[in-house]
Amino acid sequence: MEAATNPVVIVLTTIAAEADAGPIVKTLIQERLAACIHVMPPMTSFYRWKGVVEEDREQQLVIKTTADRASALGVRLQELHPYELPELVVLEATASAAYTGWVRAGVAPDA
Repeated sequence: MEAATNPVVIVLTTIAAEADAGPIVKTLIQERLAACIHVMPPMTSFYRWKGVVEEDREQQLVIKTTADRASALGVRLQELHPYELPELVVLEATASAAYTGWVRAGVAPDA
């Protein structure tokens, strides 16, 4: 497994189940902020928002990037996201050297 600098990270966010994830996903990949994004099937989310317990249908985006691109990805996601307060959870990950290399190449700004 890869233990070098600039590791792969997983960024999680959610959007409404009926939202078209395509424009957000394609922009993040085209701008080399993400190497790969999985759009998960709709799910039911429960959460407290402005003092009220809410229940909504959402899709989760599972975004693969590198630790050094996560901040820029977060800024851009904030600009693109339809929610007032988008979920932005960054998880450290350990990936194979080959996969880590692929992710790094996918988000290299000068590539």
